[in-house]
Amino acid sequence: MRAVVTDKNTTQRLLLDEPMSVHTSWRVGGPVDVFYQPDSIQDLVTFLSGHDPNHEIHWVGLGSNLLVRDGGIRGVVICTLDLPDRIERVDEQHVQVGAGVPCTVLARQCARWQLGPAAFFAGIPGTLGGALVMNAGAFGGETWDVVESVKTIDRKGVLRTRTTDDFKVAYRSVVGATDEWFLGATLALNGDSGVSLSNITALMRERGNSQPLGKRSCGSVFRNPPNGFAAQLIEAAGLKGMRFGDAVVSEKHANFIINTGSARAEDIESLIEEVRDRVEADSGIALELEVRILGEGLS
Repeated sequence: MRAVVTDKNTTQRLLLDEPMSVHTSWRVGGPVDVFYQPDSIQDLVTFLSGHDPNHEIHWVGLGSNLLVRDGGIRGVVICTLDLPDRIERVDEQHVQVGAGVPCTVLARQCARWQLGPAAFFAGIPGTLGGALVMNAGAFGGETWDVVESVKTIDRKGVLRTRTTDDFKVAYRSVVGATDEWFLGATLALNGDSGVSLSNITALMRERGNSQPLGKRSCGSVFRNPPNGFAAQLIEAAGLKGMRFGDAVVSEKHANFIINTGSARAEDIESLIEEVRDRVEADSGIALELEVRILGEGLS
């Protein structure tokens, strides 16, 4: 049962037994025990400082790159979308960006300021917070290539500023302090007269021509293996159009799985496992997941 309560220590509502299907781009997922969407950093600090430290905490932005199982999530999900989403130009080469800012918005604003290299953010279907977590990339660029420092918060509500030296960054991987989450970043960019909104539009058109935009998907399901592309391996294995229930491998881009109707998380996860098994049997390459899978299956 979905219920709404008001925490006396915050100005925001907490949603109990909130279905994650309305907060993920695949539109699947069971309920989370507590769903919290703060509208200020101070509310978030208050919430975390007074919260049970034994509860698991997960973070979500636009809900892309995330599969929540049908049994839902035990613990807390914190959504960043109502946190301050300012993009502020600090000086000629530095921009401060909140974690809840969609990457496409960031790309367009940097283009208006003629700052680069930031156009690649137009190809990332999520928020900056999610891009920081996984070092998301597109069009040859990666998020942490332009990060100078990040603002974090821990489960006790303590705020910190950390530099890139505090993290080990690799392809689609970022390892840093445990139990800290990103609230924003300072990006180091440069003036580039070749950057324009028309460039961003061209990149978005290129993305639309090659990917099934507007469909219920998570973006890329698998990481690209070294010196190759997951989509090519999936297509070579003859798996385009393969389906479990209403979960289907895209005919347009084989590294996308589409919810074409009323797919369950179980259908999507089963299809992911089958694709991975068949690609390994066909090519000898074990694909690694790019999508995060959270929660419990139905008993």
